[in-house]
Amino acid sequence: METQQEIDYKRIAASIEFFKQHFKDQPSLEEAAAHVHLSPFHFQRMFRDWAGVTPKQFLQYLSVEHAKEILKNTGATLFDTAYETGLSGTSRLHDLFIKVEGMTPGEYKNGGELLDINYSFAESPFGNIIVASTRKGICHMAFADEGREAAFTQLVSLFPNAKYTQVVDSIQQNALFIFGQDWSKLATIKLHLKGTAFQIKVWETLLQVPVGGLTTYSRLAERSGNTGASRAVGTAVGNNPVALLIPCHRVIKATGEIGEYHWGSTRKNAIIGWEASRVQTHH
Repeated sequence: METQQEIDYKRIAASIEFFKQHFKDQPSLEEAAAHVHLSPFHFQRMFRDWAGVTPKQFLQYLSVEHAKEILKNTGATLFDTAYETGLSGTSRLHDLFIKVEGMTPGEYKNGGELLDINYSFAESPFGNIIVASTRKGICHMAFADEGREAAFTQLVSLFPNAKYTQVVDSIQQNALFIFGQDWSKLATIKLHLKGTAFQIKVWETLLQVPVGGLTTYSRLAERSGNTGASRAVGTAVGNNPVALLIPCHRVIKATGEIGEYHWGSTRKNAIIGWEASRVQTHH
């Protein structure tokens, strides 16, 4: 059974897709509402409840102009100022502490037979997710678009010999607070990741892009000490094992176009717009 949150997200995703496809014709609120079979009143209310802003405001955050502006503003100084602004501001929006620990070869050898992994399913504003953790931190987070069984099978394929328990633990609970409105409850989120030194460096650099900020592959390559290796960096971004928490959705094309995403470009638009809306409404 689909929950209301899932149904709402699917409608929102369909409306974002509709707006993006027809943006040259400037579709009206009424047309978008009709496209997802809702009255304009209900559509506007559902969208506002989800994003905190109207569809019209939301769409501005997805424009190439807005993206270029963000890239320009958060560009050169982004990584240097992310911490200052986050820590001195009253809002905790940028003040998200995520620590990464790489798995040792011993931990993942023989298909992770020494690992005890807890996993659970949760709702997010962008569809259902599976989240999994070891004793040290979150090791996997992915959208469960094909259903729970498929999502679990995918997790098991990463660590085929680990011991799995379906349970929500405090590590997962803490990570899921990111979808709430109040981030003051958040303790440090710990990630426990299997990756090469190169991949982990790229993922750690990605964590420095604040909510509402955007970066490009070439800039990310430069910041992670791999100037000129945009393609390899892009592959590492695509292999991100923890959707949303490691914000690979914040990497866009230098042209200001939002570009591709492992979980679909409509979802990438939804996440970028949702984050931009939160930053704007919290200032």
